[in-house]
Amino acid sequence: MKTLLLNPPSFEGFDGGASSRWPATREIASYWYPVWLAYPAGMIPGARLLDAPPHGIGLPETLQIAKDYEFIVLFTSAPGLHNDLKLARMFKEQDPRVKIAFVGPHVTVRAEETLRLANGAIDFVTRKEFDHSVTEFAMGKPLAEIDGISYLDARGQLVNTPDRPPIHDLDSLPWATEVYARDLDYTKYNVPFLLHPYVAFYSTRGCPALCTFCMWPQTISGHPWRKRSAKDVAAEFARAWELFPKLKEIFFDDDTFSYQASRTIEVCEQLKPLKKTWSCTARVTTTYEALKAMKEAGCRLLIVGFESGDDQILKNIKKGATTDMARQFMKNCKKLGLVVHGDFILGLPGETSQTIEKTIRFAKELDCETIQVSIAHAYPGTELYDYLVEQGWLTEGAMTDEEGHQIPHIEYPGLTKGQIMKAVEDFYDGYYFRPKIVARIVGKAIFDHQERKRLYKEARDFLRLRSKRQAYYRSQVETAGTHKGV
Repeated sequence: MKTLLLNPPSFEGFDGGASSRWPATREIASYWYPVWLAYPAGMIPGARLLDAPPHGIGLPETLQIAKDYEFIVLFTSAPGLHNDLKLARMFKEQDPRVKIAFVGPHVTVRAEETLRLANGAIDFVTRKEFDHSVTEFAMGKPLAEIDGISYLDARGQLVNTPDRPPIHDLDSLPWATEVYARDLDYTKYNVPFLLHPYVAFYSTRGCPALCTFCMWPQTISGHPWRKRSAKDVAAEFARAWELFPKLKEIFFDDDTFSYQASRTIEVCEQLKPLKKTWSCTARVTTTYEALKAMKEAGCRLLIVGFESGDDQILKNIKKGATTDMARQFMKNCKKLGLVVHGDFILGLPGETSQTIEKTIRFAKELDCETIQVSIAHAYPGTELYDYLVEQGWLTEGAMTDEEGHQIPHIEYPGLTKGQIMKAVEDFYDGYYFRPKIVARIVGKAIFDHQERKRLYKEARDFLRLRSKRQAYYRSQVETAGTHKGV
């Protein structure tokens, strides 16, 4: 069947599908590559990967493109599900013969609910890894014979076929970068802390870490850690520089690239002779030896989830790391000249006004090159979600506003949604409006024209969202006052 692999149009600037670990419209427009969709797009003859958001492809053009396809595989997310269901209905109205499958973390854990909400608009959903499930359907295999899917039979009864085991021979999969070169414009992908243009792909799947909030290992990729051979990784790495002439950097978008020191060093031995720039995800447990090998092999930047500056919160979320480990990690990175982008989350279990202040002080102490401050979101299928439901701390409010920006949906005794939102702004203000950070940013802008243009746009986007967050906080205060009769 002629197949369209689709990351659908959504909120403006929304990075919600295919590889985003935190589906939302961010402070600054960011687009990650649709890596998950790229694999079946490379396995199904005649398939096309359409990543609508970064390419500015809206609803009318998507509907027009879809007319040429018999099978549509749509990657959905919790925030975007209802809009995606509306789109599926439009596809069916346009061509009742078209077959539609929904894939992604949300439908993995909410299969029946999604099928019932769709009311016939989608034919099946996949559970966990979907590379072979959608490929087999496209090649003509009957639904009942395809493992890892769910659908409603002719009587409206739910059918869950047997679970599909995770793929262990990752070298057998096509290279995502070949599909990017065929179907995507790599200059459309921008992440503020990565060099532009960049390209991203995976060297592993799964993550052995047990972080309770992390969606991917608990839904699609799983905890078993599966590795591509170092030679296969290096071969795709080298090929990418041939495919994309303006490329500045490659990013390894694994759940955690540096999880195992011996494997990290093995890959670095293959990358070092290529003398190219790359970045990756990392944990604070990464050894000095591994970090040194990474730097010598061309690594520039690490994305690191510090999450909190409170050790009890880190225990609550099963982070498997401590603040002292984070401090030593940062000392090692600075000694080696590795840049760090630090991720922090406000609103995790155990959060109070005091722990928020502690985390802000901790972040300043670490002094990462850049940071991202996220609001804790509990996605269905995660241990965090189940815990918050059990405690009664998950509110019924939406996870995003009308533009896809994060808004709190968790509230604790003594810590309101409005306070969590305000804390995000206090965090950013306290971190970035320091003389040393301002000087660092201005220094980049002075000596790099392209960086100056990008920083200007990013600052404008950031201040716009800052204003929206302040308005949200004021509305929450006013609502609380009304409820108290003020």
